[in-house]
Amino acid sequence: MRILGLDIGSKRIGVAVSDELGLTAQGLETLACTNPENDVRRILELVAQWSVDEIVVGMPYNMNGTEGDQARKVRAFMELITGSVSVPVREWDERLSTVAAERTLLEADMSRAKRRKVIDKLAAVIILQNFLDSCHHRNWSDS
Repeated sequence: MRILGLDIGSKRIGVAVSDELGLTAQGLETLACTNPENDVRRILELVAQWSVDEIVVGMPYNMNGTEGDQARKVRAFMELITGSVSVPVREWDERLSTVAAERTLLEADMSRAKRRKVIDKLAAVIILQNFLDSCHHRNWSDS
């Protein structure tokens, strides 16, 4: 079962995909946002190309758990995706995923310009890996 992970921002969308067993997440690409229709079209191309069975969208809740402007924008974009694909689309709490990605890239001593190019993709990897780990932990706990 292959899962696509998305970190949706106002300027870029980070994209990650799981391996076929749903154990690990790998970064695919960072899409520059153009307009919602083109962005959804590219996501649909990736769903077909990678034979994706499910999509996980990082939801940027505020630290207190409420939804701010960005979460509402992501939810609206998520609804566009949901209306265009035949696979389930889930949301995943992505609080601090970009902070974790930034910390990882800083520890790797990556320049600011290089970080800007990969941070969204890495955030998508973190979102998807957290989701995968949660699923496996839940399945392991149930057995």
